[in-house]
Amino acid sequence: MLEISLIYFFIGVIVGLLAGLFGVGGGLVIVPALVFVFARIGVNPAVAVHLAIGTSLATIILTSMASVRAHHRRGAVLWPQVKQLTPGIFIGAAVGAMIADALPASVLRQVFAFFEWAVGLQILLRLLPKAARRLPGWVGMGLAGTVIGTASSIIGIGGGTLTVPFLLWCNVVMQRAVATASACGLPIAIAGALSYVATGVNAQGLPAYATGYVYWPAVLGITFSSVVIAPLGAALAHRLPADSLRRYFGVFLIGLGVYMFV
Repeated sequence: MLEISLIYFFIGVIVGLLAGLFGVGGGLVIVPALVFVFARIGVNPAVAVHLAIGTSLATIILTSMASVRAHHRRGAVLWPQVKQLTPGIFIGAAVGAMIADALPASVLRQVFAFFEWAVGLQILLRLLPKAARRLPGWVGMGLAGTVIGTASSIIGIGGGTLTVPFLLWCNVVMQRAVATASACGLPIAIAGALSYVATGVNAQGLPAYATGYVYWPAVLGITFSSVVIAPLGAALAHRLPADSLRRYFGVFLIGLGVYMFV
């Protein structure tokens, strides 16, 4: 049991470093790492992927709160836009959890793998949308929030990889786009985690200390270490060759996608 607890702590260390270095959420790493660990501790394969995704969303709650606080102090968060996106995010996160619950584990793994490949290629090729329009009104922002919430909930991420490109496309500068996306990660994580608890409450084969599709030992270990280590990652970001690290990270994500697919 101690060895497994240390593994969750180590996953959190890796996630915290990556968050500090690249400003990315941990779901892209947490989910495949937990799928690997759950297979080793005998979790039912039929629920292992769902449990990994729900747990990932739960870990993002506290890490997102810390990130939002830092961005808010710098005045970079566009709170009116966060308010416009949030209702759709809550709806989308609930819908995404229901879709994921209806999908077999094998299909859900493949969906995650394709998303991981897409993000890895985006990082490698630096594919960012050019500003082409202004921010839409309440209806358009609500629809965007629904799409972002749904996709993020299915995959188990905080939504930054989707929210940032959308805001850049709508002529928001990068600093504010990243800060606003971090604020949107909080409702995604809360709504997504609660939805995975609800959809998994009657699931068969869940391990002890799981509430629905959220496994609390992993949540505690990953959250604690990632919050502690993230400032170190941010400090290293100013000292290490960012371009080279970004390429390695892109290749790493593609490799994780291959693992999830096969």
